[in-house]
Amino acid sequence: MPLELTMKKLTFLTMLFICSSLMLLTGCGSAPEGARVGKPAPDFTLVDRQGKSWTLSELKGQVVFVNFWATWCAPCREEMPSMQRLYEKMPKDTFKMLAILNNDDPALADSFATKLGLTMPILDDQANNVGVKYGITGIPETFIINKNGIIVRKFLGPAQWSLPRFTRMLKVFMDK
Repeated sequence: MPLELTMKKLTFLTMLFICSSLMLLTGCGSAPEGARVGKPAPDFTLVDRQGKSWTLSELKGQVVFVNFWATWCAPCREEMPSMQRLYEKMPKDTFKMLAILNNDDPALADSFATKLGLTMPILDDQANNVGVKYGITGIPETFIINKNGIIVRKFLGPAQWSLPRFTRMLKVFMDK
């Protein structure tokens, strides 16, 4: 009899362990989805390094390039010059580039931007956690948002943004 009782306890504990493990793996409830291609871009308001306030929803009617980056991220530092070249050649009335500083010291970003001659808006995300709202999994991570506020492309990792294929892609979204 004691052996049979022990086996029942063991079976019960095994089932309890399996159910608990499944709950941990799948999560209880639903986590925020983050930003998804084909869905409206999560709105945010952030201030750039010059003190100007940027609200994403106020940029409807323009294509918006949102890039999450940090100075301590080597691939981010690597792609910044090509982002600057893209920023310089795109029309300012139909295209906006927002470089969102993620988990970094704004003073370091200012120094980095000055050294490279970056003129694109660099927004500080220290207090607002826009990166969490977008569900970023690493940096650099870039979202292209069309004129209607819908995310149309998402890029993980660095890119050479000044290549003609990216300019063509963005112009297609500007013409739609």
